[in-house]
Amino acid sequence: MNRCPITYELCGTEKYSEKGLRMIAPKLTTLHDLPFTAAEQRQEAANRAKKLSIQGVQPKLSAIISVVNQQFEIVDQFGNYIIKPQNDIFPELPENEDVTMKMAKVYGLDVPLHGLVYSKDGSLSYFIKRFDRYSKGKKYATEDFAQLTGSSRDTKYDYTMEKLVKVIDKYCTFPAIEKADFFKRVLFCFITGNEDMHLKNFSVISRAGKTTLTPVYDFLNSSISIKNPQEELALSLKGKKSNFKSAEIIEYYAKEHLGLNDKTVTTILSDMNNSLPKWIELVEVSFLSDTMKEKYLKVLDNRMKRF
Repeated sequence: MNRCPITYELCGTEKYSEKGLRMIAPKLTTLHDLPFTAAEQRQEAANRAKKLSIQGVQPKLSAIISVVNQQFEIVDQFGNYIIKPQNDIFPELPENEDVTMKMAKVYGLDVPLHGLVYSKDGSLSYFIKRFDRYSKGKKYATEDFAQLTGSSRDTKYDYTMEKLVKVIDKYCTFPAIEKADFFKRVLFCFITGNEDMHLKNFSVISRAGKTTLTPVYDFLNSSISIKNPQEELALSLKGKKSNFKSAEIIEYYAKEHLGLNDKTVTTILSDMNNSLPKWIELVEVSFLSDTMKEKYLKVLDNRMKRF
């Protein structure tokens, strides 16, 4: 029996569940495979790179959903989906990012529509709906923390977690609310082994006269994708990037620097503990290989034991 790569629910002999298809478009009745292999998608991404506004190291394609043709179609502009194929260096990144983003949603974070889609070679690619588009050719004003701090792609790791507090204070309409949300994101990334949350992976968006943190993106367990990971955070905290204890994250960062009160921190930690059983379940039914599932669960267990 198949499991839907969009919702993870069992869907009999079909590739996708009805619920999963309706999440993409109400009139979608099937979803044809992407007409490219993983290797062809990577090549397409390289060929189109100069035409696209999508940044990042992972190969990415811009796409729209065609209800008429029942498939994702790759475009050079006005795309409202991003597609990431299998990486030829780091294994199972689409499956990794998909389950991590589902875990983030369980934790109560703002997560865009996302899922996995089959390619013509049977491989899975990750798709996510763009949160910065609201009409053809129209975008919400969105800036990442690298832009806000005058940093570049080469210096996106040369910053500290402490300094990020001032960025939120300066640019967000209601900093106190965003700082609580930001801490929840930082904690989640730490728990799920994401040691690559650099300045370009945090952004603000302006909508309806209000500037907030964007919905989350690029959340994955990077620790299980690289050999012998040395760091636990991409940006230094208290002068280091690894071997963190709970007090450094909670007392020093959340309370002392972000200014969160005891009640807020307690709620965020309680949400984390309450989410754990569902996180484990998601990893177990995810499209990761058994080896990767085991690695993911080990990271979860190791990080949760510190709190």
